[in-house]
Amino acid sequence: MAYTKLISGNEAVALAALQAGVKVVAGYPGTPSTGAIACLLDLHPPGIHVEWSANEKIAFEIATAAAWAGQRALCTMKMSGVNVALDSLASVAYSGVVGSLVIYVADDPGVSAGMVEQDSRGFAHMCDLPMLEPASPAEAYALTQAAFEISECVAAPVFVRLTTATAHSYSVVAVEEPIPLPPREAVLVKDIGRYTKAGAAICMAQHRDAIARLEAAGQVIAEMGLNELRLTGEPGGLGIIAAGAAAAYIEEGFAVAERFGFQPEAASLLRLAAVHPLPLAETRALLRHCQTILVLEELEPCIERNVYVEAHKLGWPGRIVGKLDGVLSRVGEYGVSQVVLGIAAALGLRQHPSGVDASADDLRSESEAEKLAAARPITVCAGCPHRGVFMAINAAIRGLRLKPDEVMVTGDIGCTILGMNPPFNTVWNEISMGASIGLAQGFVHAGVSTPVIATIGDSTFFHAGIPALINAVQHQTPLTLVIMDNGWTAMTGMQVNPGTAECWQGGGCRTVDIGRIIPALGVEQFWVIDPFDLEDATETIRRALTAAGVKVVLARQECAIQAQRRGERAGQVEVISEKCNLCKLCILQTGCAAISVGEDSIAIDPALCYGCGLCVETCKRDAIVRADDHAGQRDGG
Repeated sequence: MAYTKLISGNEAVALAALQAGVKVVAGYPGTPSTGAIACLLDLHPPGIHVEWSANEKIAFEIATAAAWAGQRALCTMKMSGVNVALDSLASVAYSGVVGSLVIYVADDPGVSAGMVEQDSRGFAHMCDLPMLEPASPAEAYALTQAAFEISECVAAPVFVRLTTATAHSYSVVAVEEPIPLPPREAVLVKDIGRYTKAGAAICMAQHRDAIARLEAAGQVIAEMGLNELRLTGEPGGLGIIAAGAAAAYIEEGFAVAERFGFQPEAASLLRLAAVHPLPLAETRALLRHCQTILVLEELEPCIERNVYVEAHKLGWPGRIVGKLDGVLSRVGEYGVSQVVLGIAAALGLRQHPSGVDASADDLRSESEAEKLAAARPITVCAGCPHRGVFMAINAAIRGLRLKPDEVMVTGDIGCTILGMNPPFNTVWNEISMGASIGLAQGFVHAGVSTPVIATIGDSTFFHAGIPALINAVQHQTPLTLVIMDNGWTAMTGMQVNPGTAECWQGGGCRTVDIGRIIPALGVEQFWVIDPFDLEDATETIRRALTAAGVKVVLARQECAIQAQRRGERAGQVEVISEKCNLCKLCILQTGCAAISVGEDSIAIDPALCYGCGLCVETCKRDAIVRADDHAGQRDGG
């Protein structure tokens, strides 16, 4: 029974997996893909194992084993997570699967969620795996189900790739109630030649099998009719190849381009739902029919390069318009303006790059608009415990009579990287999950004479920081590691991690205590601090910076957002206006969003204030006090 529902692309992937009979789902939170597992956890589907894993490699291996046991499995991650999972992914691509395995990856053109504009289609090419790319939530729902079918039919993992626009956009989709499927018995297949890499002969045979599975997937995709070819107009006209989010803007782009003389009915169109393997028959048919080909795809010219190859094979004399000829960019999201720009370049039409029916003189350029925009640095939330850590690090550095640009502080992924911004300006760099600890070791070995500090969050430490710390302990590399433990994977939406309290973990899960891990790794100098106790935190970090060997400081306070959702606060502060001289030191040092400038004194918004008290410790005039202390003074007076 079907019903219509307004859902996002992420939710479409999740609901499609349920409809396809998924048994095991594992992933690591990372915007823009996080919503898929979040949806499944909210639904609590019976008989299905759903988890946030410690990292993407582990998540992929869990899903792989389920698929090897004959079940249907889903693994989710953002594009950067594929890098983490690749070691196992490349191997499993050679071995194939028994049940079905769908890898949902979300890329981020335009970098709305940080990291790099990585194009995951390259992994599909590298690993000889099929990849489907929906252009809307409705297509995400249909193609995810198709991915499970293709995977099981050809015994290969299948990628489903969404980009930010598709993953986060909403539309009304006809969703079917999941039909209870007969339970599958887990199977054990012992096949050394398929599931190991013991020897060149085995590996090369598996490689041949992987290539054959990809070819078979192409045939299945063709039989399913997932790619749509429409040949129109007289031979020798314009042909357009579009995939993913770019394909979603075709009709709107056509409507705008009509204002400049474009005739949509004269253009042929190949809409790709499967971006790998490229449908050769349809591509060749389009080349034979058209004199000019426009390729619309976000990020890398993956499709475009393949079209060039097919054109060369055919001896095709026409023109290909896209990224490789410099018309379209490899940077950023694609929308209506890119469709119109491409059509205009292909046909020689006059139009404004914005896609708006107006002259260039009537519009400001994007760069000019950006110059007028006020700087809005991203900082930590009001009440965030990381604020106290960065303030303490800075104070400890000053206490050692060192300048901020003399002490390397490496950064890591998550909320902790916000220490790079004002008012802290503490963190110098960011690479990938867990890299702060490895970077710190490299700076030490390079001969940096001043203290080297690595900063990392709790979820990131579990994800990839532990091996790097083990390496530092093994080689006794003198560095100070500051772990900021707020109990949640906060930046991606408050997912649980191994260190989250058991009451929030879900049934049967257990908390893993970082405080017990650190000594077990052989770290002999280890302190636990409260980041809201600025004086003690500063002194502890200062001691760590002057000690020898590997030192670890664990800063512990729960994320203020989560605590406030439960109605909890760290305390309450008050402003004594007559003592305030509006020096703004509290604002300049804490950067707290709860503090603003009033008429006669600073003001603290009670709706935002968590009561951490860092502003109290910052004020030199006792104009900000803890409410309990102030009440005691009044009572005593």
